[in-house]
Amino acid sequence: MPFKPGQSGNPEGRKKGSQNLYTKKTKEAFGMLLEGNLDNLSIWLSQVASEDPKEALKIIMSLSERFVPKLSQQALTDADGESLLKGMKFDFGPTIEDRETKGPSGNID
Repeated sequence: MPFKPGQSGNPEGRKKGSQNLYTKKTKEAFGMLLEGNLDNLSIWLSQVASEDPKEALKIIMSLSERFVPKLSQQALTDADGESLLKGMKFDFGPTIEDRETKGPSGNID
């Protein structure tokens, strides 16, 4: 039974988020290319980072977008719309300046 013009064989369409075959195969091929060159990739990134760490980070982020799904941004607010992080302090360890002054061990060099 042929389809009528404007009517598809799947009236509900493709499921949201599903990839077409070409996209799936391309991602698989790119993944195999990266996987087969992990040692080289590490060397290349180190070379880029030695001259421009920011550019190396951009490359890593760009590559990760191919394999790690993007997360949606969430507002961390209470019922009144106030930030839940207000007044919180985050300690991520010594600053770069502290490390330069004290050295990696934390002692003054």
